[in-house]
Order: sequence, then C-alpha cells, then structure tokens
Amino acid sequence: MIDPLAQVVGLLRPSASFSKLTQGAGHWRVRRTESGRPFYCVVLDGSCRLTVGGGDPIILETHDFVLIPAAYQFTMSSIEPMPPGAADTAPVELRPGEFLLGSPDQPPEVRSLIGYCAFGSPDAALLLSLLPQLVHVRGERRLSTLVQLVNEESRSLRPAREVILAHLLEVLLIEALRSTTLSAGSPGLLRGLGDDRIAAALRGIHDRPALPWTVAQLAKEAALSRSTFFERFRQAVGVAPMEYLLQWRMALAKDMLRRRDGGIAAVAERVGYSSASTFSVAFTRHVGVPPTVYARRQDEGEMELSDQVPAAGPDA
Repeated sequence: MIDPLAQVVGLLRPSASFSKLTQGAGHWRVRRTESGRPFYCVVLDGSCRLTVGGGDPIILETHDFVLIPAAYQFTMSSIEPMPPGAADTAPVELRPGEFLLGSPDQPPEVRSLIGYCAFGSPDAALLLSLLPQLVHVRGERRLSTLVQLVNEESRSLRPAREVILAHLLEVLLIEALRSTTLSAGSPGLLRGLGDDRIAAALRGIHDRPALPWTVAQLAKEAALSRSTFFERFRQAVGVAPMEYLLQWRMALAKDMLRRRDGGIAAVAERVGYSSASTFSVAFTRHVGVPPTVYARRQDEGEMELSDQVPAAGPDA
C-alpha cells in the first residue's frame, strides 16, 4: 500500500537552495520574513531561542531539529535577550559556508547547521497545506546526521550531486515529519495519519485514487458512521473528505501531465474519471486551464530552463 506521507514529500520535489554553519556568541538576534521557502535547522551544540510568527519562544538545545515547511516570519536569538532597542545582528562570514552571530570576543554558546530548500512541484502550496506549520524534534541524532550529509553534499562537486541532494532532502523531510507526534499540531495530512480510523481512509485514497469513492465508502474504510467520519476527517485533515480526494486527484494528474506519463484519457482513468471529457471539465474548473494547455505550458517551461543552461565548452 502506498504511504501517503512519502507520496506527498516525493511530489513536492525538494531541492537544496543553500546551507551554512552558524555560531552565536554573546547577544545576537536574526529575523527572517521570507515566505514559502522551507527552512530547517539542527543545533550541533549549545542552545538558542526560536520564535515563529507571534508564538511563544522555543528553547532549542543540542541535537534539536526544527523544520518550517513554508517559512514565514521567525526570529532566532541568543538565550539572553538583546538590550531594548538594539538592532538585529548582521552575520559575519568567517570562512566559506560558516558565519558568526554576535561577539567575536566571546566563545560560541551555540553552533547550528541551517538551510533552505526549494520545492519544484507546481502544487507546492497545496501539498504544504497538508503539513504542520512547524516541526520541532528534540534530541534525534538521525536528523542531525541527515542535515550534516545535506550540508556536505551541497558543498561538493561530485557526480550526481543534485540527485543525491534531492533524495537526502526527501529522507530528511520524511524523517522529521514522522518523528513528530502525529496526532498533535495543526490540521493536515500528518494529523490525519495520527488517527488510526482516518488514516485508513487516507491510505485508501492514496493507494486507490481511481476508485469511485464516496463519503459512505470512505467511512466504511475507517469503520465509522458516515456522519462521524465526515466530521472527524474534516477536523483532523482540515478539509472535507471529497474535497481532499479532488485535490489529491488533481495533484496526481498535474504530476502525470508534467511528466508526460500517458495521454489525457489514460491520466483521466488513473485518477478516477470515466472519460477524458469529464476529466477535462473537472481539471479546467480546478486548475483554470484544460489539461492539454497545462501539459503544453509545462513543456514550454522546461524548454525555457534548458535554454538557460550554457553549453559545455571544450575544456568542460
């Protein structure tokens, strides 16, 4: 049976943007307001403070791991707060890939590896909405090892670097997400998988998306009454069962069209539509363009990217 979490992470198509080693000493504070870029951090030793959005501060300690799948406003700082009115700290590059935050005259109180990655999926916003806004895992050394491997690989020029990075990031994201308490956090796929009854319905959708699912059939998978299942699914996942099914079918269809994995009729059948015309109507209503237009635009986008890659010279 297909694993929904692994399938979502795979469809996100993660790739590395950059990673760096930071050390903080004395009083320091950095603030980030980017949105949509996944941010991760592992504390190698020491401790610091993290505040996400308007939430309460979190103390990060040695081997703690943090993932913000779609980073919005957050602040990292020394345990001791900055003096009132003090400006944010400007990182100082000590050597390539390594930065100092705070005082150069004091021993480091925290060392951490941080990084951003990018998602190549055109459905990234939808897929990210299924994941928690913040993942915080305490003392999991496997995550520290994975982040260090990502950092080392991102700085290498070895063959197949991008392929290795993509797979490492997939493993990192899955390991981080499954290390959390599945039943806690904001509504989404992870919270749904933490409920054994709802998880059974979710696995049915992901394993057999082409079936003519109804709420009653999904409730049977979950061994719940129709009304109880509907409300429990909506509270756990954040959307109604049939809306989730539609969104997932469209995400799969987009991925197949992007990869040219079959014609329109074949894609329609594989995501649960009885005919190409019925699928085209649903796809157009959901995406805004017919599937043929969507596929063509994906091809044109890939051609534009390939045109930007310089040709190898004789000495390459």
